[in-house]
Amino acid sequence: MKIEYRMAGVEDADLLIDIYDAAFYQDFIRYGMCPGYGKTKKMMEDSIIRSPKFIILCDGKPVGAISCQKIQKELYEVGCLCVIPAYQGKGIGTKAFEFALAHYADGEKFTLVTPADKEENIRFYTQKCGFHIVSTEVDGKVKLVRFLRER
Repeated sequence: MKIEYRMAGVEDADLLIDIYDAAFYQDFIRYGMCPGYGKTKKMMEDSIIRSPKFIILCDGKPVGAISCQKIQKELYEVGCLCVIPAYQGKGIGTKAFEFALAHYADGEKFTLVTPADKEENIRFYTQKCGFHIVSTEVDGKVKLVRFLRER
């Protein structure tokens, strides 16, 4: 299994919509909303411009995406780390986060949020990526946990 990363351009908006929709469909069903699901092409194009994204390729096939945005000096927000369901559980997400750590070498701290009741996400971020929970917050009706990872 060969994992590679390719910087996404606005021409990749439709591809990223497909990846996000596949990865976040269950969250949309579960919560009735999900910021990663159901983006229009214009929304995704704007998002690509605002927050650089990398397409995760497995043996040349696009299977996920990761994006990080600098929030302040040495602090990055992981806006999206997703892998389509058929490729989850294969170490692809862990490798993608390791790629982000190397790519954003000036980042001393990384933060992100995930729904508080998604135990599989919490295990992934704490056990595989080295994050710890620092707080909780609410987005609409969804309780979220905020993670922090320091080098």
